[in-house]
Amino acid sequence: MFEYIRTHQRIMQLLLLLIIFPSFAFFGIESFTRSNGSGTAVATVAGQAISQQEFDSAQREQLDRLRQMYGPQFDSKMLSTPEARQGILDELISRKAMAVEVSNNHLSVTDQILQQNILSTPGLTKQDGSFDADRYKNLLAAQGMNPAMYEQRLRQDLALQQLLNAVQGTAILPKTIAQHIAAIYEQEREVQKLDFKASDYTSQVKVTDAMLKAYYEKNANQFEIPELIKAEYVVLNDEVLSAQITVSDADIESHYEQNKKTYSTEEQRRASHILIAVKKDASDVEQKASKAKAENLLAQLRKNPEMFAKLAKENSQDPGSAERGGDLDFFGKGAMVKPFEDAVYKLKQSEVSDLVRSDFGFHIIQLTAIKPASIKTLDEVKGQISAEIKKQKASKAYAEAAETFTNTVYEQSDSLKAVADKLKLKIETVASLSRQPNTAIPASVPVNNAKFLKTIFSEDSLKKKHNTEAVEVAPRVLIAGRVLEYKAASKRPLNEVKALIEAKVIQVEAEVLAKKAGESKLQALKTTDSVIGFTESKVISRLKNQDVTGDAFAAVMKADVQKLPAFVGVDVPGAGYAVYRIGKVNVGIPDQVRRTSEQQQISNIIAQQDVYSYVDALKQKAKVTTNKSSISANLPAAE
Repeated sequence: MFEYIRTHQRIMQLLLLLIIFPSFAFFGIESFTRSNGSGTAVATVAGQAISQQEFDSAQREQLDRLRQMYGPQFDSKMLSTPEARQGILDELISRKAMAVEVSNNHLSVTDQILQQNILSTPGLTKQDGSFDADRYKNLLAAQGMNPAMYEQRLRQDLALQQLLNAVQGTAILPKTIAQHIAAIYEQEREVQKLDFKASDYTSQVKVTDAMLKAYYEKNANQFEIPELIKAEYVVLNDEVLSAQITVSDADIESHYEQNKKTYSTEEQRRASHILIAVKKDASDVEQKASKAKAENLLAQLRKNPEMFAKLAKENSQDPGSAERGGDLDFFGKGAMVKPFEDAVYKLKQSEVSDLVRSDFGFHIIQLTAIKPASIKTLDEVKGQISAEIKKQKASKAYAEAAETFTNTVYEQSDSLKAVADKLKLKIETVASLSRQPNTAIPASVPVNNAKFLKTIFSEDSLKKKHNTEAVEVAPRVLIAGRVLEYKAASKRPLNEVKALIEAKVIQVEAEVLAKKAGESKLQALKTTDSVIGFTESKVISRLKNQDVTGDAFAAVMKADVQKLPAFVGVDVPGAGYAVYRIGKVNVGIPDQVRRTSEQQQISNIIAQQDVYSYVDALKQKAKVTTNKSSISANLPAAE
């Protein structure tokens, strides 16, 4: 069985692939489909340039993503290597090569698919289930985009995904390979265990002073006491500034009046529809046939409107809503194409429309619910408004406060009292700081930030006990500290840890003796089989390991079972040694549901490998050239 794996390494490599082809949503491809002549080209793909500007932008985007991923632990140097920069360029080249292929194949995305994709975006739904258009626009504005820009990008991204899906959908997994892999997982082995416990050999260990000293010197790091400092510190952030701000009722009322739209919900309507699709280039005959089908369905509904959901499931050609009986959930004005929206807002509840023609085809619409417009009262949102105003004022005050904070901790370097008094900050004390962050404390805690620790452990801070500079440990979070006490690193004396070392030495030597005895027994068993001392048999497989874990499980499942019984010996860290006897091998019971699931997973992996190969082929076809000197420049400095 395992010989099969060794002789089919290509397939097994595919099974080990863990990298999923990256999503292109929100990163767009329009900048990769146009020829940009500005600046020096770092590469050309199918005659189209990747400019230095595009390359720098991609680096900045990657820096931002890593900064969000690693937070305070982020180090911009991780992208300063030639390998990292080459990886970013390879990504740009791959995207441009695919974008060229999208253009050559005239792939496009309909308005309906684009709309459904946006409406299904997580986080863009209000509590009442309607689409939050204001939040949608605000999120895009924060990224420097408007809806038109984003929708153009998304349309292109979806077109690109069409290209990738076409490749992924052709992946083929031979049934025999799937069956072999399933058989490996299902195979069962009956095993028994013979333990050689280190605890049974401790009495045989003779410990000498030389052994204790040798262990102490070899493992000196186990007995080190790290250098520690006691420090005081102050933190400036929006939370501190917000607490110092008071908001009057007049301010709250004014904000409410100016932003009533924010606290109101426009009328929402819920509708179901049946779509009989008509292609844009459909012939007159096709259009008449579609219309006739729609008219027939409408006639049935005029007689029996209760059949709407059933007819929608059976006939609607809108894949997003058909399975839900045509239900489109609640939506407001601007969410649907105009002919559809106009018809919905003319209907009464439960009423069925006439045929409605749109760019997608013929619709039959039923209005199922109306949610009237509403607005929250001032009392309902008073607390929310107060918090918003405080946040806004704190944001405005932060820049000035940050400058005062930075200057004061530097100018009044012998004490933090001056900055605390000026900005009404609280001086906190921490007892035991070491040079490295404490893993038991969240990295988001300012005094546990690596950047701050590096600063407070600087020579100036330790020797002169001056205030540290103001350190930004997170966006809009400044901290400064001052050393109160310093304890240098030390080593616990041998006499103090002698008993601990003796116990460790005894354990190590006992494990050596246990292993020696176990290996001797293993050799004897390979000559003469015996079950004396072994546990009862248990059946294990890759689907059920029966408490045989780690290295022992791997050794048992990899053992050569051409000749039975077979024996393997394994170290049991901290416990001794174990010998396993494999007495029988069974094919196991096939599980068709699991096999089907595994086959799908393997097919997906092969499909992803096909995508990589396809992209490589596109790059070859596009005749890529690169300017290596252009990518050797340093990355833009991290903020």
